[in-house]
This record gives sequence, C-alpha cells and structure tokens, in this order.
Amino acid sequence: MGKGIPGLETAYQALFTGALIFLAVMVVLCLVRAIIGPRVADRIVAVNMMGTMVMVIIAILALMLEEGYLADICLIYAMLSFLAVIVLTKVYMGVYREKKEKEKEKEGKQHGGD
Repeated sequence: MGKGIPGLETAYQALFTGALIFLAVMVVLCLVRAIIGPRVADRIVAVNMMGTMVMVIIAILALMLEEGYLADICLIYAMLSFLAVIVLTKVYMGVYREKKEKEKEKEGKQHGGD
C-alpha cells in the first residue's frame, strides 16, 4: 500500500492506528454495556457489536501487517460470532418463554382457587 508515493505509507499507518484505537475504545464501551445491561436484549446486541468490531480490527491488522491469513481468521471469527449470537438468542428466548408459562400457571392457580 502506498509504496510508490512518499509519505502515503505513513499516512496509512496513522489512519489505521487511529482506527484501531477508536475501535478498541468502542469495544470497551460495548463490554460495559454488556455487563450493566439492563435488559438481556441489550447484552446480546452489545456482544454482537463487539464481535463485529473485533472482525474490523482483524481486517485492519491484515492490511497493516500485509498478512493474508488474517483475512481467513476474520472470516472464521465472523462465523463463530454469528453462531454465538444465535445460540445466546435461542437460550434467552427459551428462558423468556419458560418464565411467561410459569406466570400464566400462577395466574391460573390464583384465579382457579378464588
């Protein structure tokens, strides 16, 4: 990148470094959101955002270091992140449905016992 033009390599390096710092700060903020919630949906979205930002970080590192295998790692990470979010969502939906069914049973017992 920018091999023929003087100063362009330095500009790219500064741009990529700035982007990496920005993304690292955003990942930390998403981690805070994932910890404090307040809802489970907020946590799932934060985890998904963190996965997306890590993929961008890996892609930027692939450009900076000029290593092609990092792009493959980025694709594998994308698949794993996608599957993790799907599994978390399925588990959350199962817990949510179970909670709603228990609430309906309690209401039925309260109304049936009157």
